[in-house]
Amino acid sequence: MPKPPKLSLASIVAASSSPPRSSHHPSHQTAEIVQLDTGAPPGRRPNATLKQRARQMSVYLEPPVYDQLRDIAHAERAKMHGLMLEALDLLFKQRGARSIDQLNDPGGR
Repeated sequence: MPKPPKLSLASIVAASSSPPRSSHHPSHQTAEIVQLDTGAPPGRRPNATLKQRARQMSVYLEPPVYDQLRDIAHAERAKMHGLMLEALDLLFKQRGARSIDQLNDPGGR
């Protein structure tokens, strides 16, 4: 039993997006190559939400550490995210690095 011919990406795209084949050349398929406009890399967009601007990072905390952070946030009526940013700012200060506010200034990078 002979192997079926290998499909090319061009033939798959042509088959899925082309109008019905004419009876002249049923086995000959062509595809139009389209260039995607990726544009310039996304810059800082001040009107974008934090979720759109920022990168997400997971932090794994042992249950007692998580509970203590949650308790402090509750007692201070603050969000845990804000407390984590405050902790990072203190770390940056200890290490002699720029603060979060300095990094977020337009000329800070």
